[in-house]
Amino acid sequence: MLDTLRRIVQEVNSATDLRTALDLMARRVRDAMGTEVCSIYLLNRDRQRYVLMASEGLKAEAVGHVSLDVTEGLVGHVGQREEPLNLEDAFTHPKFLYLAETGEDPFHAFLGVPVMHQGEVLGVLVVQQRDSRRFDQSEEAFLVTISAQLSAVVAHARATGDLTTDSSGGEPEPAFFDGLPGAQGAAIGIAIRVYPSADLSSVPDREAEDINAEIALLDNALVKARHEVRALAERASRSLGREEQALFEVYLRMLDRHALPGEVVEKIRAGQWAQGALRMVIDEHVRNFELMDDAYLRERAADVRDIGRRVLAHLQSDQRREVEYPAETVLVGEEITTAMLMEVPRENIVGIATSRGSRNSHMAIVARSMGIPTVVGAAGLPLKQLDGREVIVDGFKGRLIANANSELKHQFEAIILEEKSLLAGLEKLRDLPAETEDGKRIDIMVNTGLMTDISRSLERGAEGVGLYRTEIPFMVRDRFPSEDEQKVIYREQLEAFAPHPVTMRTLDVGGDKELPYFPIEEENPFLGWRGIRLTLDHPEIFMVQIRAMLKASEGLDNLRIMLPMVTTVFEVEEAQHLIHRAWLEVRGEGFDVVMPPVGVMIEVPAAVYQARALAQRVDFLSIGTNDLTQYLLAVDRNNRQVAALYNSWHPAVLQAIIHVIESAHAEGKPVSVCGEMAGDPASALMLMAMGVDTLSMNASHLLRVKAAIRKMKITAARKLLFEVLAMDNGEVIASYISLQLDKAGLGDLISHRRAV
Repeated sequence: MLDTLRRIVQEVNSATDLRTALDLMARRVRDAMGTEVCSIYLLNRDRQRYVLMASEGLKAEAVGHVSLDVTEGLVGHVGQREEPLNLEDAFTHPKFLYLAETGEDPFHAFLGVPVMHQGEVLGVLVVQQRDSRRFDQSEEAFLVTISAQLSAVVAHARATGDLTTDSSGGEPEPAFFDGLPGAQGAAIGIAIRVYPSADLSSVPDREAEDINAEIALLDNALVKARHEVRALAERASRSLGREEQALFEVYLRMLDRHALPGEVVEKIRAGQWAQGALRMVIDEHVRNFELMDDAYLRERAADVRDIGRRVLAHLQSDQRREVEYPAETVLVGEEITTAMLMEVPRENIVGIATSRGSRNSHMAIVARSMGIPTVVGAAGLPLKQLDGREVIVDGFKGRLIANANSELKHQFEAIILEEKSLLAGLEKLRDLPAETEDGKRIDIMVNTGLMTDISRSLERGAEGVGLYRTEIPFMVRDRFPSEDEQKVIYREQLEAFAPHPVTMRTLDVGGDKELPYFPIEEENPFLGWRGIRLTLDHPEIFMVQIRAMLKASEGLDNLRIMLPMVTTVFEVEEAQHLIHRAWLEVRGEGFDVVMPPVGVMIEVPAAVYQARALAQRVDFLSIGTNDLTQYLLAVDRNNRQVAALYNSWHPAVLQAIIHVIESAHAEGKPVSVCGEMAGDPASALMLMAMGVDTLSMNASHLLRVKAAIRKMKITAARKLLFEVLAMDNGEVIASYISLQLDKAGLGDLISHRRAV
């Protein structure tokens, strides 16, 4: 059964379009299970009806035309129950609905399973048989497994436009690809795929501009590939046996003009460019080999892939086409690097979406700095099909939308226009304090990491830096930066914001922040060797960084040092000992620097419960709400399977923040928040009501948060906080706060958070 399942999945995944895939699935499942009927009903969300999209055993003319309401018949019953329905005689079930046009009169036995993707019912998979009998457990399990595979095919098809409302080819439904917010904002533009060289799977379809020129490019690449293989064969003859050397003879035969290249030429003559034609031919042969019964022949698929990559590498070296980026380009790719991003004119980029990567990737950090709406980790993006099509980037929710209907597009156009006009209207607040209508003042600072952050922060009235991510200069290099290099970087930050304070977090790598030259292999990196744990184990790295910070602060005296990922008092005491030692060394070298304030980040539950003890030993506390929420709720927010559970309004998170603030204030120490909660106007108001002294956020959020504070009374904010602290559901809290702030006239500042 497993072997049968593998074959069906491979065939279906190899289908060129949804209709072919559905027909294949229905035919193969019917044959594998020995039933007389296999049918696939897909849910049309607009009409709220299940449409018969494929069938083996029912009347062919019913396909694409017969449909049932979501509550009708056994199909609707399976969808509503969201579980299998196994009936000995379907006609006796109270939900049975007779459809004469399908020709299902003789079939009594019925087994239906829902086709589900990420908690949503996409359709129903049904098998039927004449004889009255219950399908056994193995048959039911097999159909459930098949439906899970079918769900991915259907979800994928929604983005490519394959899924239509009926057989006549109506408009495709909007497709939502959920990822993670890399940089907030919304954008509408044309998807342009960026991809690495010699990666067959990344090559898009493209029309050939000059067929003869494309064939000439292919011939030239083939000559070079044959030369390369012959050179490899000669090298292999010195160390490999005759059987191993035979592989290169196979390669050369494959590269013969009458073998694979002949098929590529046919594709080019049909209008495809050389790279796309090569990809099509190689993919087809790889699929054929992978479907073979013989294990040895199945392995030959890897050889075909290798041949394809070698030819592609030579094609691409000879065919560096200038990519045209339209005025409103959305860059899409499996993983877009900062270098790729820099190759595109900034004025042309309106958005970015990747199928891999995390919020803390260097590209995402750069995108936030540049103010480009970005979605990362949107697994399942059909990148080849999206190339050249209009898409919507929703950086607020972290999703990419394809096939948007006019209503959805108008909604996002309104959001984009509203954002632009709102920010333009907020510019006048730049030099005004963040002070409530009844006189409560709070410091508004910025989170930085790149030099480009400086100008944007100052333009928006930042009162200092609440978090400077020192790991970013480490991440963009291929080695550890020297003390002098670090000193120059830190000095630029300190000078730019002087006399305002600049809080520099010591090196915080590990988890999803990696250094390419200092790899950390761990089973669970978020609970592993990261933050202060790593730097205390490598005092040579820590001391160089502290010395550079201290030297950079000479004559400015606006440096503050912050320790990340602290879990014990001992870590703070050990770090302070090293900082004091570095200070003495620097002063001994003739630098006239004062001892800077030292603080810790509260990011883990252990630090929450030791907040008072920590406050007794340091000068300030800073709450990193991103990691604190993640660790309190045991939710990896970079994992899209559980990202929906990540909620900073969770009562446990709110209570933890209040506990930290009360503990710090009891020791006379100030508290700041530098996580994403600080940059959201609604949560910023609640943090202010809790007693936070400083809010630090991305530069793009500064004016919005300042405007919200200036429109609110601290008494009203405290009353609202008191009300929500009595609630026990994070979703309810978020909705209630949004409603109350809307009533208070702050709806325009938080409207981008609402669902679209």
